[in-house]
Amino acid sequence: MNKKIWDLYAPIYERAMRSDRKIYQTMYDRIPKVIQEKDVLEIATGPGLLAKHVAYAANKMIATDYSEGMIAEARKGKYPANLTFEVADATDLPFDDSSFDVVLIANALHVMSDPEKALMEIKRVLKDKGILIAPNFVNHKGGFISRIWSGILKIAGIGFEHQWKEEEYRQFLEKNGWKVKNWKLMQARIPIVYVECVRER
Repeated sequence: MNKKIWDLYAPIYERAMRSDRKIYQTMYDRIPKVIQEKDVLEIATGPGLLAKHVAYAANKMIATDYSEGMIAEARKGKYPANLTFEVADATDLPFDDSSFDVVLIANALHVMSDPEKALMEIKRVLKDKGILIAPNFVNHKGGFISRIWSGILKIAGIGFEHQWKEEEYRQFLEKNGWKVKNWKLMQARIPIVYVECVRER
């Protein structure tokens, strides 16, 4: 997807997500327990909402996005001192091998033309026994509200390269070398599967 679309919507992205804040609160409560005192990389941070809510629990956290506009928004306001924001491409990360204990990528794999390449990069920068947290939209056409919201986003220029059903997303991760350890379907305008994985050897 053209990054100019994300630059354009960066100032209003946070407001667009407010109606699903209860779902995101579930992740704000869960993720700090997983990243406690760990080195964390977030990919596709957008305006930094998730990072700002969970970074306090980490040893350090770098939150990235390929949209300069999103990173500019993310750097606004207050956030923990151990959190930094950087522009980076998920398919060509500027980090050394085995740099992070946890990689977080939320609601982004479905908009990437080559999510397999992003997962390969995640494997590269993760340490042995590292954890991937990869919540993602699923069942885009599974209900009336999901279909309407998907249509609105498409009109706005935000299309979905991949529209996985719940089990298809799990199979996609497993096919690409990830063992799913925690899995929970959460009902939102478009359903979200919260998933924690470890890489298969």
